[in-house]
Amino acid sequence: MSAVQVGSWRAVGLRVGAISRRQWYVALRSPHRLFDLTVWPLVDAFLFGSLAVFFQQAAGGAAARTGAGYLLAGIVLWHVVYQAQISVATGVLEETWSRNLLSLLVTPVRELEFVAGVALFGLLKLAVGVGVVAAVAAGMYAFDITDLGLGLVPVVVILLAAGWAIALVVVGMVLRFGTGAEVLAWGILFAILPLSGVFYPLDALPAVVRPVASILPTTHAFAVARALVEGRPMPWGQLGVAALTTLGALAAGLAFVAWMLRVFRRRGYITRYM
Repeated sequence: MSAVQVGSWRAVGLRVGAISRRQWYVALRSPHRLFDLTVWPLVDAFLFGSLAVFFQQAAGGAAARTGAGYLLAGIVLWHVVYQAQISVATGVLEETWSRNLLSLLVTPVRELEFVAGVALFGLLKLAVGVGVVAAVAAGMYAFDITDLGLGLVPVVVILLAAGWAIALVVVGMVLRFGTGAEVLAWGILFAILPLSGVFYPLDALPAVVRPVASILPTTHAFAVARALVEGRPMPWGQLGVAALTTLGALAAGLAFVAWMLRVFRRRGYITRYM
């Protein structure tokens, strides 16, 4: 690799790092933005943890313990999707709320570098948010998510990528419709959560929505997680489907953002929405 290439990659790294630091400063100066890292994970952990305990006490037996494991594993892993998506989506929205997007467009920072910087800071937020849920599940409800073993690693990676794919759709909609589309940052997750079978298998859903649920990568990832909760061998076929659909979702999300960015520039939406 030539010195020019090394210098170019170093410059990219510096710009991505600068975006991550900016997101960090915004979070420090806006403590209410930390709601998603503290209050929301605690509420989810206590809500679904208590439901799991009640279900186990009321029903008893091995089936009840497995159902409780579905709830606790589901809410911990769901926060991987939630934190991955919400950190990127709100990172972009921060620039529109502060009307700083125009300033960013005239800097050397490329769009991909900006998203990479936001996603990098989002990994820190994800570690905190998921850590809070996992700590409550372990400390209050005696459920350690790491007991599921190394099979958990590819599931987490797939859910992380799926969260980013959802975030790309939200970013594209914000570019097209302005901050009025910000409701999708949270609303789209509330639609995907029940369809993904986070706490139950696909056949528990009404038949009319199963075809939609079956094409979501999160549905297959949570099916793998339930197999691990039950102590069954790793369902490699299901994991492969989850990985392939996630790659497809990422490709579709990137294509959608690129399309919306072209429309955004061609029609001059920067002056209308931002």
